[in-house]
Amino acid sequence: MLDPRTKLLLSIYYAVLIIASGHFGWLAMEWGLLLLFVMIIGEGKTYLRWLRMLFPMALFFGAVMWWSVGREAAIVASLKLLALTSAFFAFFITTAPEDLGNSMVKIGMPYAVAFVMSTAMQFVPVISRKAKNVLDAQRARGIPLEPGWSSLRHYPAFLGPLLIQAFQLAEELAEAMEARGFGRPNRTFLKVYLLRRGDWLAIGAGLLILITSLILQRWY
Repeated sequence: MLDPRTKLLLSIYYAVLIIASGHFGWLAMEWGLLLLFVMIIGEGKTYLRWLRMLFPMALFFGAVMWWSVGREAAIVASLKLLALTSAFFAFFITTAPEDLGNSMVKIGMPYAVAFVMSTAMQFVPVISRKAKNVLDAQRARGIPLEPGWSSLRHYPAFLGPLLIQAFQLAEELAEAMEARGFGRPNRTFLKVYLLRRGDWLAIGAGLLILITSLILQRWY
């Protein structure tokens, strides 16, 4: 099992490769490898649900690029967006936010910063579920909240309860942190975060693959 810092560095390597790629064939292959990885770890259904939300954004981005630059640039830009976000989807689906934050503390990041970062990632799905519950409840009351300009005036009925629940959640979190002695020094962790031989081999191999791929792309 790789250390969270190793996974983060490998994801950054892959992101650099995607950004540097300017040809449809390379981008399609890089995205395909990510799809294969997601299927291997058994997160295909989760990825498809996530992709269903991302795909309209990629289409809109591609349409803007097509109108302003051209068709080929639009296809490349859309693929870059899909591949780049997929790389970090694969990272976050395989890395617990708490492990990432705690491992970053080991290399000098202030604990408060790491805690805010990991907590923000952990509470995104919680807020998403609360938003869905509020949306369903208001629709059941007959309030039209379908996407569109006509229902824009009804959105305070959605945002108001959601903000109240978010503030309540933040207050509960603050009380729990204070009860657990959040600001006390000499904090210890349940897990030991060390870069072992396998991590260094993965980092070196990832860097070698990145450099080789960039060189090959210049030739072809």
